[in-house]
Amino acid sequence: MLRKIITISQEKCDGCGICVNACHEGAIGIKDKKAVLLREDYCDGLGDCLPACPKNAIKFEQREAEEYNEAAVKENLKNRASKSIKNSETYSHTKINSQLSQWPVQIKLAPVKAPYFDGCKLLIAADCTAFAYGNFHNDFISGHITLIGCPKLDMVDYSEKLSEIIKQNDIQTITIVKMNVPCCNGIENAVKKAIANSKTTVPVNVFVVTTDGKLATH
Repeated sequence: MLRKIITISQEKCDGCGICVNACHEGAIGIKDKKAVLLREDYCDGLGDCLPACPKNAIKFEQREAEEYNEAAVKENLKNRASKSIKNSETYSHTKINSQLSQWPVQIKLAPVKAPYFDGCKLLIAADCTAFAYGNFHNDFISGHITLIGCPKLDMVDYSEKLSEIIKQNDIQTITIVKMNVPCCNGIENAVKKAIANSKTTVPVNVFVVTTDGKLATH
């Protein structure tokens, strides 16, 4: 049938995953680091995902497409919820040991010079990431010295302190983990500004956690 349905520009899409959470029908997913329409009959054509896209990669088009199938959507969402509960139950019986190797972890409280910084792989993470991503200790804290902060709540520019930490210590790499929300960009911006101010070259890797606890591409 001829109807209004979304189309996603693969050139504009950066795979952030925000549209996946915005779509209440489960019609959008991430494949090969790009957002894609999983099934035509899951898309109701209302476009809740359009304003959520920061890259303006989603728009409407009028074309031949499968009719919206509300029953299939409900069944899909039911199956997803059931799977989520099972995963949660499995995870709750799995003991995760702390991988934290130093204290304090708050950027505001951390010293600018400390023995554990020398030669370390530094993890700089937004506060919420450890709560959103279940295996945070094993996947990110392990093997790293950890610093956390929230630029929105702290209302402070971390770059000055981070710059001193980078200048006064032999930092090998920096891993940034942030949420896929606008305020978290402050963490990444502070690190990049700190590296520039320190006049030092440090390899940086950035990971983005979605609000439903998944890793998105950066």
